[in-house]
Amino acid sequence: MNTRTVQQILTAHSTRDGDGVRIARVVGQRQHDLDPFLMLDEIRSDEQADYIGGFPAHPHRGIETLTYMLTGGFVHQDNLGHRAELPAKPVGECLFLSAGSGIIHSERPLIHEGLLHGFQLWINLPAAQKMKTPEYRQATAEELPSVALDNGGSVRVFGGSWNLAGQTISSPLADMAAAASSLDLQLPADVQLSLELPAADTLLAYVYAGSLDVGATIQQGQLARFSQGEQVTLVAGKQGVRLLLLAGTPLAEPIVQHGPFVMNTETEIQQAIADYRDGTLGKPH
Repeated sequence: MNTRTVQQILTAHSTRDGDGVRIARVVGQRQHDLDPFLMLDEIRSDEQADYIGGFPAHPHRGIETLTYMLTGGFVHQDNLGHRAELPAKPVGECLFLSAGSGIIHSERPLIHEGLLHGFQLWINLPAAQKMKTPEYRQATAEELPSVALDNGGSVRVFGGSWNLAGQTISSPLADMAAAASSLDLQLPADVQLSLELPAADTLLAYVYAGSLDVGATIQQGQLARFSQGEQVTLVAGKQGVRLLLLAGTPLAEPIVQHGPFVMNTETEIQQAIADYRDGTLGKPH
């Protein structure tokens, strides 16, 4: 069985998005070599000025987004009539949005003071699904499966399905594009966990607390991209580790991106811009 090794390490950089929201951008919008993943942001601040503006109404086409909140929360509202609150009490909740042919939504913080901590992942839609009907789903903290591991660690599956301890654990959000899967893993100091997964899948690990030893040391705020292989072994550092593990099947399709629009050709991008400007985004042509 081939064991995966670290191919690349990326370090998150601080930037602002939306209405001045401070985020740590782990995977940027111009980085298209982590197929099918397009973007990963972490928001973590207890300073009101860093998040109070939220993300005013903005469009998407051709992607799926997965928002996972640990502390604080957001209110989602879109032009299809959906409104949902994502509180993170006592533990994270998750919101899935398949933009398909187009959606316009806003995300505003539920809190006005204290710590806001969460993540948003962008997943590419295959060409055949980029103009599908938009879809919205939410998973509450109670619906997201958690597993206590024999080694003292714990796992929360907030997207897709994973093979853990000989059984398949699935999130209610189990049918995302590119068979994308995501979990939140906690391991005590020096404890290891081995996982099996399809050899050709893209595999990423983002450390948001502690450190990870995978041949190379992955520190807090860093993301590891792994080589192909049927197995990966994760070892927690001296202070333990908390991380997001992301897996998905590469689409191997052309990617043309203009901000929140991700299509396969420049012509499709220009059509998305035109549709947004004339108010037909998300409506059948």
